[in-house]
Amino acid sequence: MKTALVIGAGPAGLAAAEELARAGLSVTVAEAKPSPARKFLMAGKSGLNLTKDEPVEIFLDHYCDRPLLREIVAEFGPDEVQDWARALGQAVFTGSSGRVFPEVMKASPLLRTWLGRLDGLGVKLNTRWRWTGWDGDALWFDTPDGAVSLCPDVTVLALGGASWARLGSDGAWAEWLGTKGVTLAPFKPANAGLVVDWSDHMARHFGAPVKAVSLRAGDRMVRGEFVISARGLEGSAIYAICADVREGAELTLDLCPDLSVDDIRARLEKRGKASLANHLRKALKLDPSRLALLNEFGRPFPQDLVGLIKALPVRHAGLRPMDEAISTAGGVCFHALDAGLMLRDLPSVFVAGEMLDWEAPTGGYLLTACLATGRHAGRAAAEFAKDL
Repeated sequence: MKTALVIGAGPAGLAAAEELARAGLSVTVAEAKPSPARKFLMAGKSGLNLTKDEPVEIFLDHYCDRPLLREIVAEFGPDEVQDWARALGQAVFTGSSGRVFPEVMKASPLLRTWLGRLDGLGVKLNTRWRWTGWDGDALWFDTPDGAVSLCPDVTVLALGGASWARLGSDGAWAEWLGTKGVTLAPFKPANAGLVVDWSDHMARHFGAPVKAVSLRAGDRMVRGEFVISARGLEGSAIYAICADVREGAELTLDLCPDLSVDDIRARLEKRGKASLANHLRKALKLDPSRLALLNEFGRPFPQDLVGLIKALPVRHAGLRPMDEAISTAGGVCFHALDAGLMLRDLPSVFVAGEMLDWEAPTGGYLLTACLATGRHAGRAAAEFAKDL
């Protein structure tokens, strides 16, 4: 029986392990933490967003320009992820935004069933096994029983990116792959909040949602929601323009996206004796959150407020630190891989999940791609093993 080693027990690693086991290989999964899939479980605490229920051609547009990744996700996209969850006994539902969740809204029931299925396939899960690199062809681990080396027929690396180190994704693997000549793109924060040094008057708005706005950064425009936090701005709409802001694009807010410049000007002309704040609130239906942002970023006000209301510049100090980001860009470059996600410089070693150099917004796109690339790498590794 051919042997397979999967390093990393997140969604990508477990998906790869399942494909390898179904192909008849003896599979060992090595996980550095005391339990598997910690980031997956953390993501499910506020409701596990499995995928997005939308046509696959629209779904694929949310991924960066990585043709191979798009091909892989097209093979295992929104419909397949939903079928996968149902096969694990988890009924799913689609919310008003198109996001798909398990009916129980948690990750733990799905993970328990999945781990049980893997156990039934003979997959051996070793926790507290921290990979420390190669010595020749052997992969070495620090384990509760001391140093252990393995020389499998095929290996799938699924160690995550470089965010949320406390949950296992610390990016330490980059050094070991770099010494092997693998081409890597520098890590960058993705799906991260913005740091804002607020004035004192903003404190009463911390935790308040901001709705009915459009955000523009470079050529990207997004309509959505975010939250004013003590540290800055957080939420799905901020994450959606994160990459553009990271690369230097100015961020502006349209506080009245449903009104034209002429509509706003006509409404503001009828002020009468009302204070400016009351006039803006009544004439434009601006809620306290949007009024607060207008005051914070717009003062001193110009004579004509229309331009500020339609394109309010957001003064910020950049993205939150990478370890606080939901995901990371950077990692193993796709030109370092073949079509099966095998490293060209390390035959028999495959890579999956957030170790790869790609990024996508939140909303189910991250998890779908991790499952898809894990499945793809596992199948390719199994085919490779057959020819050994």
